[in-house]
Amino acid sequence: MPVEITALHWTFSLFIVLIMAAMLLRRDSSLLCITGVFILGCFATASLSQAVIGVFNSFVYAVSELAGTILVISIIVAMGKVLSGTGINECMAAPFARIIRSPGMAYWLTGGFMMGVSWFFWPSPAVALMGAVLLPVGRRVGLPAIGMAMAMNLFGHGIALSGDWVIQAAPKLTADAAGIPVQDVVSASLPLVLVMGLVTVSVAYLMLRRDMANGSLVVEAAEKNTAGVRLSQMDFALGDRLKKLLAAVIPLLFAIDVAVMYKLNLRGSDATALIGGTAIFILVLIALLSHRGRVLEQTTTYLVEGFTFGMTVFGPIIPIAAFFYLGDDGFLAIFGPALPAGSNGLVNDLGMLLAQSVPINAAVGAFTITIVGMITGLDGSGFSGISLVGSLAKLFSVSTGSGIATMTALGQIAAIFTGGGTLIPWSVIAVAAICNVSPFELARRNLLPVLSGLLAMAVAGALLI
Repeated sequence: MPVEITALHWTFSLFIVLIMAAMLLRRDSSLLCITGVFILGCFATASLSQAVIGVFNSFVYAVSELAGTILVISIIVAMGKVLSGTGINECMAAPFARIIRSPGMAYWLTGGFMMGVSWFFWPSPAVALMGAVLLPVGRRVGLPAIGMAMAMNLFGHGIALSGDWVIQAAPKLTADAAGIPVQDVVSASLPLVLVMGLVTVSVAYLMLRRDMANGSLVVEAAEKNTAGVRLSQMDFALGDRLKKLLAAVIPLLFAIDVAVMYKLNLRGSDATALIGGTAIFILVLIALLSHRGRVLEQTTTYLVEGFTFGMTVFGPIIPIAAFFYLGDDGFLAIFGPALPAGSNGLVNDLGMLLAQSVPINAAVGAFTITIVGMITGLDGSGFSGISLVGSLAKLFSVSTGSGIATMTALGQIAAIFTGGGTLIPWSVIAVAAICNVSPFELARRNLLPVLSGLLAMAVAGALLI
């Protein structure tokens, strides 16, 4: 059934182009996003007052969707401040510092650790576990924070999440939509993720090395000293033995979290909440030992500093997220049922339009399903559109006569790499916040490596169909 494209779709498409152009030019896009929400509201409700109300409600919706991420990042930052102030983080990083001796080792080992943990527990909790320990080590050996962020993001939210070989939530959704066994999608994704991953992380690394060599990317002094609290501000300096003991206990507590996640099958937001709750108790424990009589006031101070950081980082993201969430379920929540009957959301409708507009053979099918996957990832979820790409893969396979599993995997990987994710600013926000870099800069630096990987993967997919 043809997709009915309305003024809402064309307006949404126009503002996507404008916002992406602003990001590439390193200009702020908040005003564009607010304007886009307002104009969409005018078309959807035919009411000026409802459009104005919709702008505010879109912010509320974005904050509610991002609340868990904002909270866990703020809490991890608060915990990091007390660990830095007491010197415990130095003891925690010492074993890795003995292994990691160069920027290259920091990039590849950080990415490898991140990918390994993300396969089993998804990237969000892995970011908190990896960032606090490995980030100082990477900086110490000369890898800038943006390099650490790219490694964690591309290996975790890119390679591990797009294949999702262990948990298999993504392959299950796409396989069900395509009407094939989930194992077929997993098997088909193996060579594609390998090609996509190797090209992406290699191009990213070469770009990092180039920029570090020509001096355009360096470890700033501010990156080397991010403690936020000086030892002299502590009421009680911790002894070396106690610091080493706590440096061993804290990773042990997070290791217990990992075991609990496995035992209770905690994934996604539940796993992140467990990490966040553990970080709160670690913060309180260290504050008790370091401040004692002033622990009540100092605990609040650390939390305030953490939340101040969180809102500072997320402030520019909320207007952008508010606009792009309108591409999916957010539209119904904010403006009600104003879309055409049978619509699957603005983003998915645009993807369907593209799929219906091109003749299908093996090569065209591979590139089209990859582009459709990227389009459906623009809402910053990555998962919202993968049922659509599974359905389209089933449709395309009728024309090509084969390759349904390969095309399903292509769409899945493209959607999650884009929106799950490495190219949408609020999908990279967790990594950006932990590494204290701009999410816009991280997404911009990811763009060429990810597009290179997607092109290589589409070519590989065309050969496999």
